[in-house]
Amino acid sequence: MAGTLGVKAARVAIVVATFATWEILSRAGIVNPRLLPSASDTLATLWELLQRASVRNDLAVTASEVLAAFILAVPCGALIGFAIAENRYLAEVVKPLLFFAFSIPKSIFLPMFILVFGVGFSQKVGFGFFSTIFIVIMSTTTAVESVKVEHLTVARSYGATPLQTAFRVYLPSMLPVLLEALRISMIFNLTGVILAEMYASRDGIGHQIATWGENFQMKQLLAGVVMIAAIAMTFNELIRSVETRCSHWRT
Repeated sequence: MAGTLGVKAARVAIVVATFATWEILSRAGIVNPRLLPSASDTLATLWELLQRASVRNDLAVTASEVLAAFILAVPCGALIGFAIAENRYLAEVVKPLLFFAFSIPKSIFLPMFILVFGVGFSQKVGFGFFSTIFIVIMSTTTAVESVKVEHLTVARSYGATPLQTAFRVYLPSMLPVLLEALRISMIFNLTGVILAEMYASRDGIGHQIATWGENFQMKQLLAGVVMIAAIAMTFNELIRSVETRCSHWRT
């Protein structure tokens, strides 16, 4: 318990030290305040932005796009990954191609999504889906392969049905790995949607951030970055807490 509290305190100290260094660099003129507004000014700007209905609407648009892409990508990727892991021949054929596809920067395909889907909700959801599904497939494949063969043998020898095997053997063994995959896939998903919004969009917080950057509104730009970082870290920590509670399932 004391060790856990010490780790959390160290994390908080690092965050505080980062903001303090940021504040000092700007206030002391070591870095041009026009290029790097102080941390206090940035946080004040963030609070002011959150009071605007337009910014809240953009956050809601981005959240809906991220959620839609996530809901589509995770089950699709999980089913494909499970099918690949359960078929040795298919795994031998497909896995090298998956690693090849995963290594390609997804941003180069963004113009194609704009040409196919136009500029709108479907384009951003589609690109978020495309940015996410490969990591879900690869993570699911790894999770299935991590299930101990002896557990499956025992379950099947006792006459467990495929459904019982899935929920009582596969799921408990895979859950910690899958939760970690969810954390990572959400990062790819959020990045993909924000990038699509910045590249070509009429709404969304990514569109706002791009507009602030183009108009050299550094306080608003940094406030937007802090906002996105806070959202991403909050989701990450929520999944991490669930992952910690489920880690004892793997034996």
